[in-house]
Amino acid sequence: MDRRERDSAGRPRNARPRDGLGRPLARGMAGVPRAPEGLVRTPADTVDEAQRLFDAGLPFHAHEVLEDAWKSAPEAERPLWQGLAQLAVGFTHLRRGNRVGAGSLLVRGRDRIRPYAADPPHGLDIAGLLAWVEAVRGALEDALMSDADLPGPRLRR
Repeated sequence: MDRRERDSAGRPRNARPRDGLGRPLARGMAGVPRAPEGLVRTPADTVDEAQRLFDAGLPFHAHEVLEDAWKSAPEAERPLWQGLAQLAVGFTHLRRGNRVGAGSLLVRGRDRIRPYAADPPHGLDIAGLLAWVEAVRGALEDALMSDADLPGPRLRR
């Protein structure tokens, strides 16, 4: 018997509450409210909401917003949104203290968004994001800052 929680459409969903970095909490605990899954936003609304979540220290939740955009984007933009979501997950791993996982995901995200640098869509600051990834990676390698002191990404200038 399948004991996974499911949404109204029958898709598996984990309804456990989560903390600010997306870690599951025990049932019955108060967690951080999550963005609704599967919500289709305009690109501008997606970027605004993801930035709001980054600024609030909720990179896991920013990832969920960016993942929705990735899943609903036109084929030509899917690598862009996937890359942005990977940057958010990389930053989540960094905030959780997983430097190795953070570095891997930041590199994957960087590589996916790089082709959009010449003509950035939706007002995104791709050059700034690429520079942010390299600055974070450099800080990780040099152990110049604690993970908590590293700044989050700026999606627009």
